[in-house]
Parts: sequence; C-alpha cells; structure tokens
Amino acid sequence: MDKREYHITINKSIYAQDIWRDVPGPKRGELIRIFGNKLRKYKTELSELVTQDSKKIYAESLGEIQEAIDMCDFGVGLSRQLYGLTMPSERQDHTLKEVWHPLGIVGVISAFNFPCAVWAWNHILAIICGNSVVWKPSPRSLNITRKCKEIWDEAVVKFLSQNKIRHTQGNRFHLQDLLQIIDGDNEPAEWMADDTRIKLLSATGSTEMGKALAPRVSARMGRGLYELGGNNAMVVSPTANLDLAIRAIVFSAVGTAGQRCTTLRRLIVQQDVYNKTIERLLKAYESITIGDPMDSKNLMGPLIDINAVNKMQDVLQKCRNKGYTVHGGDVIQGCYVKPAIVETHQQEQCELVCQETFAPILYIFKYIGLDNAIRMNNIVKQGLSSSIFTNDIKEAEEFTSAVGSDCGIVNVNIGPSGAEIGGAFGGEKDTGGGRESGSDAWKQYMRRVTITTNYGRDLPLAQGIKFDI
Repeated sequence: MDKREYHITINKSIYAQDIWRDVPGPKRGELIRIFGNKLRKYKTELSELVTQDSKKIYAESLGEIQEAIDMCDFGVGLSRQLYGLTMPSERQDHTLKEVWHPLGIVGVISAFNFPCAVWAWNHILAIICGNSVVWKPSPRSLNITRKCKEIWDEAVVKFLSQNKIRHTQGNRFHLQDLLQIIDGDNEPAEWMADDTRIKLLSATGSTEMGKALAPRVSARMGRGLYELGGNNAMVVSPTANLDLAIRAIVFSAVGTAGQRCTTLRRLIVQQDVYNKTIERLLKAYESITIGDPMDSKNLMGPLIDINAVNKMQDVLQKCRNKGYTVHGGDVIQGCYVKPAIVETHQQEQCELVCQETFAPILYIFKYIGLDNAIRMNNIVKQGLSSSIFTNDIKEAEEFTSAVGSDCGIVNVNIGPSGAEIGGAFGGEKDTGGGRESGSDAWKQYMRRVTITTNYGRDLPLAQGIKFDI
C-alpha cells in the first residue's frame, strides 16, 4: 500500500465512524451478534487458516477462533453496559455526571502468533464503543486477515438488510468501511503512529517495536495501547502439586512453539523439589510429539521461519559457552526444532535470560525462600504474566499481593500462558501497560465527558467562590 492508498483508506474510515458513532449501543451489539454467529459458521476454515499462517497446531488455532467468538458474546452484553456515573454535586440545584462517547478511528497492529484473537479483542470493543477500525496485520497473516474481512462484510450485509441506519447527505452508508485493512510491514505502522486522525493506536508485538512507535504517538499527544514482550516466570514451591505443575509447565513453555507473549520462559523451583521437578520435566519433554501442525497427534509445530530457528540456536550456543546444561533444542529439519530446557546452576539471571527469545527455551533456577523467588520473578524488565504452584495459602496470597509479582497477570496453580476474555489482558514495565479484552478495558476505546447541569435560578460557583458583578 502506498501513501495515497493509505489516505483513501483512512478517509473511508472517518466517514464510516461519523455515522456509526450515532448508532445506539445495543444496535451496535446486534452487528457483533451477527458477526459472532458467522465466526461460528466458519470456525473450521478460519482455524485452518490460522495454522497455515502462524504454523501453530490446529487445536490451538481452534481455541483462537473460539476466543474471537467469545469476544463477540462479551461485546453483545457490553453494548448495553457502557455505563457512566452520577455523582452528588456540592451546589444546590445542580447535577453532576460522566458519560462515555466514541473515540474515533482505532488503529490495530497485530502479530503473527495470534493473528485473529488479538485483532478481535480490539475490533469488537472498538465497534461496540462506536468507533471504526484500521487493521494492519502481520505480513505473515494475510490469509486469515482477508477471511476475517470477508466474513465481516457478510455480517454487514445481513445487518443492513435487517436494520435502517441513518446517514447524511443522501450517501449510502458503507458499513464495511468500519473495518479497513492496511497492508505492509514497518512503514504503514509508522504512518499510523504519526496520524492524528487515528485516536487510539493498539500495537501488539515486540518491546522494540513498541519503543519505536510509542514516542511517535506521544509526540502528537495520541493514545497508545501497547501489548509487547513478556519474560514470564513460574514459581514451584515445596507444597506444589507436581502432577499439575508439570502439565502446566509443558504447555506454557511449548505451546505455540514457545512463540506466545505469555510463554513460560523462566522456571523458579524451590531447592528441595528441584531434582524431582527436573527429572519429571525431562521425561515429559521426551513425550512431546513434533511435526505437521494439522496432525492432531502433534503437540508442537515448527517455528515461524528460519530466522527464528537461527536465533534460538545462537542463544543456546551462548548458554553452552556460559557452562549451562542444555537439554534438547536440536534442529530436526527446516523450522522444526526440539524444545530446550536450560539448567543455569545459579540463582542470578544473566543478560540472555533477561531478554525474551521468541522460541521454546525454558531456563530453570533454584530458590530458597519465597522472598527470593519473588525477587527473581520481578528482576526482568518485562512484566506480563507470572504464576506460582503452591498449596500454601500464605504463599499464594503473598505472591498475588502488592509485595508479590509485579506482572499484570498473576496466577495460582495454573501456568502463565493464555487468559480468559473476561479479565483485562496486559502487563507492566516493558510489556507496555496496555489492557485489552475484558473487565473495563472498553474505556480505553472511548472518551470520558464530565457534565454539570444547573437547573436552578442561581449561579453558585464551586468551592463557594464569590465573584459578584
């Protein structure tokens, strides 16, 4: 896409949003209900396209499309719950309230590993809140992107056949224009970051990407919502149920071939259960089946490309050079690799561990007391997801308290990987601070307006100020 095409796309989005913002919330919800039912109809085909684009196993792709469907269900309910507040005024015969209005165009930049779900988190909320969406997917995810757009257009046609939408100047309202696709790599993302017409830029990807775009958005006083890197840890305490913990470790470290922002990358094990945990974990890794992601017997597909493979091998070689013990990690063929476990034989985490390698590498450390484990969890720059396996309620409460994990997601007796749409998803520090999906994340897609109404005959000033003329 060249710059001229980009501006045409943005202008279409502006016109669509000018009309859509005046449509009542529950009516917006009706469009999302239709869209959700369309996703159900095409779930198998969409899942196959996710696997084709992202290379993750088909079972995970089915889960990703289900997440988009769940998001539609959430959005339909939300369309009747865009609540503001009323507050008591300090002045006689005055009312004080706040309401939420549509924001404008929402720009969405998504990554290859979750090409549909992350877009759905943003798109559904943005549309319910009365906005239009300009979506720049990963260049690796164009098949699933085009199909999502096609299904959206089908939903729009059905919605328009059932509903009359008020428009201006006698022009037919092209509701499809509420979703626009921006093709390209880095340059269109920079255009979006600089564009004052885009009121919120939601960007999912690496920390480096976020740090490149965020100053450009801030320079124009724009809003940014960033879901960036993760370097997630799990603590395994002496009271942990190891049967549960081992299953959670394997899925969290190996799922999506280690290419999730919530992938488990650091395992912090209490020294008394370290040997038992390692023994069971190595045995579990031996049973992992690797191959064609469309074959249901396989638990792990390939890495996304040869660059990812080379990066993984480079990091593992550096680990060996440091004297760490590396289990697995071998290249099988092409982009198929064995997941790796790295025993560091120390508590302190070196620069290799503190940076995120987007591959199935799991570093393992020993700890003594919970305070030490919490420090090890928090020491990295990223702050997305974390978990603890323990049957000690004191440990669980401390890990989830203000003095515990500093991540945006803190779990007990489940792994750090994945999340339900009901809760707000996102993290702190270099993860970007954004929140998507559930809870009150919708407020980021709207503008807050505080309204004071005087229905009396006098004009009292706030705080009792006297100003008589």
